[in-house]
Amino acid sequence: MPLSLSNGAARWLVGALCAAPLLAACTQTPSAPPSPPSSAGSHAASATVDGPFGRHDAAGQDARPGARFRLPPPAHLPGVGPATRADVPAGTRQALVVVGETRDTSDATAVLYEQDVTQQWRRAAGPWPAHNALRGWTLDHREGDLRTPIGVFGLGDAGGLLPDPGARLPYDQDDEFVATGTGFLGESLDGSFDYVVAIDYNRVRGTTPLDKERPLGSDRGGGVWIHVDHDGPTQACISLPRNAMRELLRALDPAKQPVIVMGPAAELAR
Repeated sequence: MPLSLSNGAARWLVGALCAAPLLAACTQTPSAPPSPPSSAGSHAASATVDGPFGRHDAAGQDARPGARFRLPPPAHLPGVGPATRADVPAGTRQALVVVGETRDTSDATAVLYEQDVTQQWRRAAGPWPAHNALRGWTLDHREGDLRTPIGVFGLGDAGGLLPDPGARLPYDQDDEFVATGTGFLGESLDGSFDYVVAIDYNRVRGTTPLDKERPLGSDRGGGVWIHVDHDGPTQACISLPRNAMRELLRALDPAKQPVIVMGPAAELAR
């Protein structure tokens, strides 16, 4: 039997049905406006990139506070171009990327990346402020030129004056890891060699960082390490804050064939 309504009831029912969508729209919780871009310092900012979806860090995470959008991790090491990438061994799954602003600067930023099972690179630690040599970088390092070698080098041996903080690399604790005197800015060098990782430039891999054999000859320099920062430029090494050195030593895994990729931004991007 059909339902019959009075004229007044029919008008009320039609009005309620028409108002329902408007009422629902008015009672929905409005979406939050996008958060403003991060105002991190210069070292932190260097680890972010501007893309089509705004500012993201090197691991593909949205760098805006409270943001929920996530980009997939990069397939290649951030900031490392095809020419430099060709020097990274095929089996390497861990890379410390140290980037200077220009060829002649001694301030840099370091980030440790690891490759996951999908062969995507993810940020594992950092970014950390770093120092390189007083006069910057070079593709043709010579003893005493006060420049840090540019390129991709292995990281296989560690050591220091202090006991092993939990390194997975071979670690040589030795009283000979001592730095004395002052740096280029008059800063004390005490404690600079409390922790070191040897960079495989002109050295014999598998020996203590203290080993002085130079396969390329002594004129090509040597003893290029990652060591504790002393708040100033180095002679050829890379220096990181003390806590960063401890974190790096615990993270570097010989099974992942770790390397350091270091140089000015323009050179690494080739």
